[in-house]
Amino acid sequence: MKDYVAANIRNIAVLGHGSEGKTTLVEALLYLNGITDRQGRVEDGTTVTDFDPEEVKRHISISAAMAPFEYKDVKINLIDVPGYFDFEGETYSALTAADGCVIVVGALSGAPVGAEKAMAACEKRGKSKVIVVNQMDRENANFDKELKALNDRFGSGVVAVQIPLMQGGKFAGIVDVLSGKAYTGSGKTRKEVPVPDDLQDELSLMRDSLMEAAAGTDEALMEKFFDEGALSDEETVRGLHVGVKEGSITPVLCCSAVTGVGVMALVDNFIGLLPSPAGQEHTGINPKTGDEETRVCDKAQPFSAQVFKTLADPFVGRLSMFKVLSGELKADTALYNANAEKAEKAGTIYVLRGKKQTAVTSLTAGDIGALAKLQFTYTGHTLCDAAKPIRYPMIEFPQPCVSLAVYAKKAGGEDKVFSGLASLAIEDPTLRIAKSEFTTETLLSGMGELHLEVTNKKLQAKFGAEAVLQDPKIPYRETIRKAIKVQGRHKKQTGGHGQFVGGAVPRNFIPAVEKGLRENLPKGVLAGYPMVNLRASLVDGSYHPVDSSEMAFKTAARIAFKKLVDANPVLLEPVYHVEILVPEEYTGDIMGDMNKRRGRIMGMNQVDGLQQLVAEAPLAEMFKYATDLRSMTQARGSFTMKFERYEEVPAADAKKIIEAAKLNMEEEEE
Repeated sequence: MKDYVAANIRNIAVLGHGSEGKTTLVEALLYLNGITDRQGRVEDGTTVTDFDPEEVKRHISISAAMAPFEYKDVKINLIDVPGYFDFEGETYSALTAADGCVIVVGALSGAPVGAEKAMAACEKRGKSKVIVVNQMDRENANFDKELKALNDRFGSGVVAVQIPLMQGGKFAGIVDVLSGKAYTGSGKTRKEVPVPDDLQDELSLMRDSLMEAAAGTDEALMEKFFDEGALSDEETVRGLHVGVKEGSITPVLCCSAVTGVGVMALVDNFIGLLPSPAGQEHTGINPKTGDEETRVCDKAQPFSAQVFKTLADPFVGRLSMFKVLSGELKADTALYNANAEKAEKAGTIYVLRGKKQTAVTSLTAGDIGALAKLQFTYTGHTLCDAAKPIRYPMIEFPQPCVSLAVYAKKAGGEDKVFSGLASLAIEDPTLRIAKSEFTTETLLSGMGELHLEVTNKKLQAKFGAEAVLQDPKIPYRETIRKAIKVQGRHKKQTGGHGQFVGGAVPRNFIPAVEKGLRENLPKGVLAGYPMVNLRASLVDGSYHPVDSSEMAFKTAARIAFKKLVDANPVLLEPVYHVEILVPEEYTGDIMGDMNKRRGRIMGMNQVDGLQQLVAEAPLAEMFKYATDLRSMTQARGSFTMKFERYEEVPAADAKKIIEAAKLNMEEEEE
């Protein structure tokens, strides 16, 4: 693969809802451009970008994967992005490297949630985008209905630049709206044909919509459009390019990735409509001076790059995927990690296509590659010229929302399990591994139950470590509601008349009393949960000059502690502060559900066009909330939560918890 200047590079993230044909479309583009000998199938596990064993097994994409190809002296770096929401972090990585996006929707899908999220992600990051209506070969496929659904959801800026050509009820080709030319054929074979008479009215309508959208990007064009009712082809193209760049226009294309019809026509539109990285400005901080600096995506600029994804391999080590933001990277380039403030050795530069690694001598500004075995470099880090350092902002990944306790399946396998998970967390920034401050359990946190399940399977496949995932323990606590005076008496004398002497505890035994009390605090008198919020005072005691010892006074303290059962003890549970973001139409359902979870709605706010519900809820009711929230909101909702305080458990619930805890303790004793 030859070197390309930034103007002849397109970095494109392929986004959308799951099962809409993203990977199949990428596979078709690779096949039709001569990269593969035959087109792979997701169902057969033979695609280039779904190469992980879990992807092959489940027939879904799990990780973002590169799929570059060359077309008419342009290098197109496709990034195939998972559509399932448990792997949302991959979208964040891909959009860091992409300059434009292709959002794939099925011809029977309407405007699915995945498309909504993709559109929102593009708009938030200022990424140009096109929509591809795929699966036009399916029975009952309806482009007009799909376009209307997209218009209803995303506005009139979504305009068709192609319409499907049907022959005998089957998808046979496309009609280019701007040129008014029709083409049939699949793959590389395209034949110009006359536009059918029954499409003329629709073509005219779509062309008017396209001109109107283009006119809306410029005041002079708008004035001409209103005055004359039309724009020239040149004016329409100019306005279209401006609108796509600004994000006000989203062109709509159509194809069938399975049959190949319309696929090659997509490539010309990708090149013509989506921006190159050339001339883009990237702002960062000079780590030595603290001053803000800007680098332009140009070969003549000092070298800088940002790592957007890390692959962990137990044999090869880390593979760091990066985008060159300025300058040029060669094998002998001296690298400086501006985040770690350490020098790195470049070594061999790779271009990735799926799991295949191809060595190259250099990469210029705007291109994407990978480096192996960087010692100090992780996802989000900036690599640059040590003489001209710059540090770009780190990638902000979504916070994990589901946690499970993780244990080694076999005794003695803890080190293997936790070191493997640590490596996977480097690969996936949406994973967290931490020990609970309340229960001492190790918690594995991620974006959903599927995400954690896949991580566990990867752990076994990559590192040979077997782990068990289960619901975490609830860190209940116990306390007392009234003051009480209790006595603990440990009597075990060897001689004499069996009488204690003295009316106070000798000074040297007082620490033993405190120690005995503290040792018993972790196991409360109700259900064996730690006791909190206690204050104890030693008021008096007696001793025996022969038999009294530190152990005796510790035992007496333990006996006194058990009598706290008479101090009206209660069970406490952790209550969390919860912030939920949902479209307004779901607020009623969310509030009702939160009430069922013993939660309290504390307030409501408008945030970025969404309704924010602020609530407090017990942790015991929130373990499956991520899954339930997705179900209630069609995956449109999200939430965050953090520990707030402990509160008393309602009596009915406390009774069940105490009974279950006592049963467990009896089983453990047996």
